Amino acid sequence: MSREHIIHFKVIRQQEAKVLRGLIYLEDGQQPTLHDFERCLKECGHDIQGVENYEQFIFRAKDQSGGEYLIDVLEDYERLRHRDRHAEMLARSFIKQDPLL
Repeated sequence: MSREHIIHFKVIRQQEAKVLRGLIYLEDGQQPTLHDFERCLKECGHDIQGVENYEQFIFRAKDQSGGEYLIDVLEDYERLRHRDRHAEMLARSFIKQDPLL
């Protein structure tokens, strides 16, 4: 039986870096491979040209204008991401509380 596996990756261009995500399907107990990551990135619309770093899953891609950029697949993204409790409390303070709820 297959299961969904969300991957997070960082698209690194000269002026910006964005963290995006993609979805791959794996069999139970299977770990994602380099080929799985590459296929997912291609399905997300990236023109993968090759692998920059095999151990850290960094890919080289080309955009429509011919410029190159890097894609770094982030392993253990959920573990690396931290929550800013102060920012969350500040954001909640701007939400209007409805006394009827």
